[in-house]
Amino acid sequence: MRKGILEYCILSVIDRKEKAYASDIIEDMKQAEMIVVEGTLYPLLSRLNRSEFLTYHWQESTGGPPRKYYALTEKGKEFLNELDESWQNINKAVRKITGREGE
Repeated sequence: MRKGILEYCILSVIDRKEKAYASDIIEDMKQAEMIVVEGTLYPLLSRLNRSEFLTYHWQESTGGPPRKYYALTEKGKEFLNELDESWQNINKAVRKITGREGE
């Protein structure tokens, strides 16, 4: 379940930014108090790329080596929409179970 939530959050960050560098994703996750380390993030990004949900391009950096920026593909946007719908359904079910339906 956590892996699915991480995928959902990572894809959402990339979608919101239109393109994102790994440290941008980590920072956004940290701001949301969802700590993700590079050892977790990079394998997820690689898997999402192999699944054709993400694409990437290299961009020169003024202060160091080139950076890999990730963006959602059309297939990735469709997958994000499916994850969003699933999250809404799970959230609704949990609210019913916990008696917090009206909150």
